[in-house]
Amino acid sequence: MLIYSFGYFVLLSFPLMGCELDSSKADSPEVAVEKPHIIPELPITANTIINGEQIDLEVAKTSSQQAQGLMYRDSIAPHRGMLFPFEFPRRASFWMKNVNMPLDMIFLYRGEVVSVEANVPPCESEPCPIYGPEAIVDQVLELAGGRADELNIQQGDRISIQFLENNVK
Repeated sequence: MLIYSFGYFVLLSFPLMGCELDSSKADSPEVAVEKPHIIPELPITANTIINGEQIDLEVAKTSSQQAQGLMYRDSIAPHRGMLFPFEFPRRASFWMKNVNMPLDMIFLYRGEVVSVEANVPPCESEPCPIYGPEAIVDQVLELAGGRADELNIQQGDRISIQFLENNVK
């Protein structure tokens, strides 16, 4: 009887698998990242020139690199940024959980600026706000907060990313 009751319980539990009690998590990015002991920088594998100024780019290629992003760093140099390329164009949304500095997020589709989220502040409390356009994008460029304004980056501008030798997009 115990085995029969347990089997019946398991069978009835299948529809509940994957349910989440806290619906506020539904809008949050899915990958959790624990604070590393050492916050590594990715190598510079691309760059861009925006209004005459070269920006060296770390490229977050893998899902774990993209989930980590610029988390736990205290600053990013004005001449540096992080590029998030996507294999397929999609709606992209970012949050600032565990990011210790304001960032500018530049959303791109085929090299054209679709949207600029300027001076996005670090997340102070959960749930963290989500940032991103309704439009489809294929890359997101993150710069230190205020740089988009300093570089006069506007919606409709073209930004060309050059990948350095031996690096594939």
